[in-house]
Amino acid sequence: MLLKIQPKHIKKFTSSYLAIIKVSFYILCCLSLFLIVNSPNDYQQSNAVKIMYIHVPSAWLALLIYTAIAILSSLSFVYKSPILTLSSISLAPIGATFALITLITGSIWGKPIWGTWWVWDARLTSMLILFFLYIAYIALYTAYDSYITGSKIAAGLAIIGFINIPIVKFSVDIWYSLHQPASIIRSKGIAIDKAMVAPLFISFLTLIIYSLIVFLTRLNLFIEKGKRRK
Repeated sequence: MLLKIQPKHIKKFTSSYLAIIKVSFYILCCLSLFLIVNSPNDYQQSNAVKIMYIHVPSAWLALLIYTAIAILSSLSFVYKSPILTLSSISLAPIGATFALITLITGSIWGKPIWGTWWVWDARLTSMLILFFLYIAYIALYTAYDSYITGSKIAAGLAIIGFINIPIVKFSVDIWYSLHQPASIIRSKGIAIDKAMVAPLFISFLTLIIYSLIVFLTRLNLFIEKGKRRK
Protein backbone atom coordinates (compact mmCIF):
# COMPACT_ATOMS: atom_id res chain seq x y z
CA MET A 1 0.00 0.00 0.00
CA LEU A 2 2.77 2.43 0.96
CA LEU A 3 4.54 1.77 -2.35
CA LYS A 4 1.50 3.00 -4.27
CA ILE A 5 1.44 6.37 -2.52
CA GLN A 6 2.32 9.25 -4.81
CA PRO A 7 3.32 12.86 -3.93
CA LYS A 8 -0.14 14.05 -4.99
CA HIS A 9 -1.70 11.72 -2.41
CA ILE A 10 0.50 13.23 0.32
CA LYS A 11 -0.48 16.74 -0.73
CA LYS A 12 -4.18 15.85 -0.81
CA PHE A 13 -4.07 14.19 2.62
CA THR A 14 -2.17 17.11 4.14
CA SER A 15 -4.47 19.77 2.71
CA SER A 16 -7.56 17.82 3.83
CA TYR A 17 -6.58 16.64 7.29
CA LEU A 18 -3.59 18.60 8.65
CA ALA A 19 -5.83 21.24 10.24
CA ILE A 20 -7.88 18.53 11.97
CA ILE A 21 -4.71 16.80 13.16
CA LYS A 22 -3.44 20.09 14.61
CA VAL A 23 -6.69 20.67 16.50
CA SER A 24 -6.45 17.11 17.85
CA PHE A 25 -2.91 17.85 19.02
CA TYR A 26 -3.98 21.01 20.89
CA ILE A 27 -6.82 19.15 22.62
CA LEU A 28 -4.59 16.22 23.57
CA CYS A 29 -1.85 18.57 24.76
CA CYS A 30 -4.25 20.32 27.15
CA LEU A 31 -5.65 16.99 28.32
CA SER A 32 -2.23 15.48 28.92
CA LEU A 33 -1.06 18.55 30.86
CA PHE A 34 -4.18 18.39 33.03
CA LEU A 35 -3.70 14.67 33.72
CA ILE A 36 0.01 15.10 34.47
CA VAL A 37 -0.58 17.96 36.93
CA ASN A 38 -3.26 15.94 38.72
CA SER A 39 -1.44 12.60 38.65
CA PRO A 40 -0.21 11.22 42.00
CA ASN A 41 3.35 11.62 43.24
CA ASP A 42 5.51 8.57 43.74
CA TYR A 43 6.03 7.47 47.35
CA GLN A 44 9.82 7.46 46.87
CA GLN A 45 10.45 9.93 44.02
CA SER A 46 7.75 12.43 45.00
CA ASN A 47 7.05 15.04 42.29
CA ALA A 48 10.15 14.08 40.26
CA VAL A 49 8.28 11.07 38.90
CA LYS A 50 6.28 13.37 36.61
CA ILE A 51 9.32 13.70 34.35
CA MET A 52 8.33 10.17 33.30
CA TYR A 53 5.43 11.54 31.24
CA ILE A 54 7.89 13.22 28.87
CA HIS A 55 10.90 10.94 29.25
CA VAL A 56 9.22 7.59 28.59
CA PRO A 57 7.07 8.58 25.55
CA SER A 58 10.10 10.34 24.05
CA ALA A 59 12.19 7.19 24.46
CA TRP A 60 9.45 5.06 22.87
CA LEU A 61 9.21 7.40 19.91
CA ALA A 62 12.99 7.59 19.46
CA LEU A 63 13.05 3.79 19.16
CA LEU A 64 9.91 3.53 17.00
CA ILE A 65 10.99 6.24 14.56
CA TYR A 66 14.43 4.71 14.07
CA THR A 67 12.77 1.34 13.48
CA ALA A 68 10.52 2.96 10.87
CA ILE A 69 13.54 4.58 9.19
CA ALA A 70 15.36 1.24 9.05
CA ILE A 71 12.30 -0.48 7.53
CA LEU A 72 11.71 2.31 5.00
CA SER A 73 15.41 2.30 4.10
CA SER A 74 15.35 -1.45 3.47
CA LEU A 75 12.27 -1.12 1.28
CA SER A 76 13.80 1.81 -0.61
CA PHE A 77 16.74 -0.40 -1.68
CA VAL A 78 14.33 -3.00 -3.03
CA TYR A 79 11.61 -0.86 -4.62
CA LYS A 80 13.54 2.35 -5.49
CA SER A 81 10.59 4.47 -4.33
CA PRO A 82 11.35 8.19 -3.79
CA ILE A 83 8.49 8.45 -1.28
CA LEU A 84 10.13 5.84 0.95
CA THR A 85 13.41 7.74 0.91
CA LEU A 86 11.78 11.11 1.50
CA SER A 87 9.75 9.64 4.36
CA SER A 88 12.93 8.36 6.04
CA ILE A 89 14.65 11.71 5.64
CA SER A 90 11.59 13.54 6.98
CA LEU A 91 11.46 11.31 10.07
CA ALA A 92 15.13 11.51 11.05
CA PRO A 93 15.22 14.97 12.73
CA ILE A 94 12.04 14.10 14.65
CA GLY A 95 13.58 10.92 16.01
CA ALA A 96 16.83 12.73 16.83
CA THR A 97 14.88 15.35 18.78
CA PHE A 98 13.10 12.71 20.86
CA ALA A 99 16.37 10.88 21.51
CA LEU A 100 17.89 14.15 22.76
CA ILE A 101 14.82 14.86 24.93
CA THR A 102 15.15 11.35 26.37
CA LEU A 103 18.78 11.97 27.32
CA ILE A 104 18.12 15.42 28.80
CA THR A 105 15.03 14.45 30.81
CA GLY A 106 16.79 11.27 31.93
CA SER A 107 19.67 13.32 33.32
CA ILE A 108 17.29 15.74 35.07
CA TRP A 109 15.38 12.79 36.52
CA GLY A 110 18.55 10.91 37.46
CA LYS A 111 20.15 13.69 39.50
CA PRO A 112 17.69 13.69 42.44
CA ILE A 113 17.04 9.92 42.26
CA TRP A 114 20.52 8.48 41.55
CA GLY A 115 22.56 11.43 42.84
CA THR A 116 24.30 11.91 39.47
CA TRP A 117 23.50 13.43 36.09
CA TRP A 118 25.01 10.58 34.09
CA VAL A 119 26.38 7.05 34.39
CA TRP A 120 27.91 4.98 31.62
CA ASP A 121 25.57 2.04 32.01
CA ALA A 122 24.12 0.01 29.12
CA ARG A 123 20.74 1.77 28.79
CA LEU A 124 22.07 5.32 28.86
CA THR A 125 25.05 4.56 26.64
CA SER A 126 22.98 2.70 24.02
CA MET A 127 20.48 5.59 23.94
CA LEU A 128 23.36 8.03 23.44
CA ILE A 129 24.57 5.84 20.56
CA LEU A 130 21.05 5.97 19.08
CA PHE A 131 21.18 9.77 19.17
CA PHE A 132 24.55 9.73 17.39
CA LEU A 133 23.14 7.32 14.78
CA TYR A 134 20.38 9.83 14.06
CA ILE A 135 22.93 12.65 13.74
CA ALA A 136 25.13 10.52 11.47
CA TYR A 137 22.13 9.64 9.29
CA ILE A 138 21.17 13.31 8.91
CA ALA A 139 24.79 14.29 8.22
CA LEU A 140 25.20 11.63 5.54
CA TYR A 141 22.13 12.47 3.47
CA THR A 142 23.06 16.18 3.54
CA ALA A 143 26.81 15.74 2.95
CA TYR A 144 26.64 14.74 -0.72
CA ASP A 145 25.79 16.91 -3.70
CA SER A 146 24.02 13.92 -5.21
CA TYR A 147 20.74 13.32 -3.40
CA ILE A 148 20.70 9.69 -4.59
CA THR A 149 24.20 8.92 -3.28
CA GLY A 150 23.60 10.60 0.07
CA SER A 151 20.27 8.87 0.66
CA LYS A 152 21.70 5.44 -0.21
CA ILE A 153 24.66 5.75 2.17
CA ALA A 154 22.38 7.09 4.90
CA ALA A 155 19.95 4.21 4.32
CA GLY A 156 22.81 1.72 4.69
CA LEU A 157 23.75 3.27 8.03
CA ALA A 158 20.12 3.15 9.21
CA ILE A 159 19.87 -0.56 8.43
CA ILE A 160 23.17 -1.44 10.11
CA GLY A 161 22.41 0.80 13.08
CA PHE A 162 19.13 -1.00 13.74
CA ILE A 163 21.09 -3.57 15.74
CA ASN A 164 21.23 -0.94 18.50
CA ILE A 165 17.43 -0.89 18.94
CA PRO A 166 17.09 -4.27 20.74
CA ILE A 167 20.21 -3.38 22.74
CA VAL A 168 18.48 -0.23 24.04
CA LYS A 169 15.31 -2.16 24.81
CA PHE A 170 16.82 -5.19 26.57
CA SER A 171 19.97 -3.62 28.04
CA VAL A 172 18.47 -3.32 31.54
CA ASP A 173 17.58 -7.04 31.47
CA ILE A 174 20.96 -8.25 30.19
CA TRP A 175 23.40 -6.05 32.12
CA TYR A 176 23.51 -4.50 35.58
CA SER A 177 22.07 -1.02 35.36
CA LEU A 178 21.05 1.88 37.59
CA HIS A 179 18.17 2.37 35.19
CA GLN A 180 15.02 0.64 36.36
CA PRO A 181 13.69 -2.37 34.38
CA ALA A 182 10.73 -2.01 32.02
CA SER A 183 7.53 -0.99 33.80
CA ILE A 184 5.10 -0.93 30.86
CA ILE A 185 6.16 -3.23 28.02
CA ARG A 186 6.94 -6.42 29.92
CA SER A 187 5.66 -10.00 30.10
CA LYS A 188 4.27 -9.65 33.64
CA GLY A 189 2.11 -6.66 32.81
CA ILE A 190 2.23 -2.98 33.77
CA ALA A 191 4.13 -2.36 37.01
CA ILE A 192 3.21 1.26 37.69
CA ASP A 193 0.16 2.61 39.52
CA LYS A 194 -3.02 2.60 37.42
CA ALA A 195 -3.47 6.33 38.05
CA MET A 196 -0.23 6.95 36.13
CA VAL A 197 -1.16 4.87 33.08
CA ALA A 198 -3.69 7.28 31.54
CA PRO A 199 -1.48 10.42 31.60
CA LEU A 200 1.46 8.38 30.30
CA PHE A 201 -0.40 7.03 27.28
CA ILE A 202 -2.19 10.32 26.57
CA SER A 203 1.23 12.01 26.58
CA PHE A 204 2.51 9.34 24.21
CA LEU A 205 -0.47 9.86 21.88
CA THR A 206 0.07 13.63 22.02
CA LEU A 207 3.69 13.25 20.93
CA ILE A 208 2.67 10.84 18.16
CA ILE A 209 0.24 13.43 16.77
CA TYR A 210 2.92 16.12 17.06
CA SER A 211 5.36 13.87 15.18
CA LEU A 212 2.77 13.30 12.45
CA ILE A 213 2.30 17.06 12.01
CA VAL A 214 6.04 17.69 11.70
CA PHE A 215 6.50 14.65 9.45
CA LEU A 216 3.78 15.71 7.00
CA THR A 217 5.07 19.29 6.95
CA ARG A 218 8.65 18.19 6.24
CA LEU A 219 7.59 15.61 3.66
CA ASN A 220 5.57 18.19 1.74
CA LEU A 221 8.51 20.61 1.82
CA PHE A 222 10.76 17.94 0.30
CA ILE A 223 8.15 17.18 -2.38
CA GLU A 224 7.84 20.86 -3.26
CA LYS A 225 11.63 21.22 -3.34
CA GLY A 226 11.82 18.28 -5.75
CA LYS A 227 9.23 19.85 -8.03
CA ARG A 228 11.11 23.16 -8.16
CA ARG A 229 14.30 21.31 -9.17
CA LYS A 230 12.45 19.78 -12.09
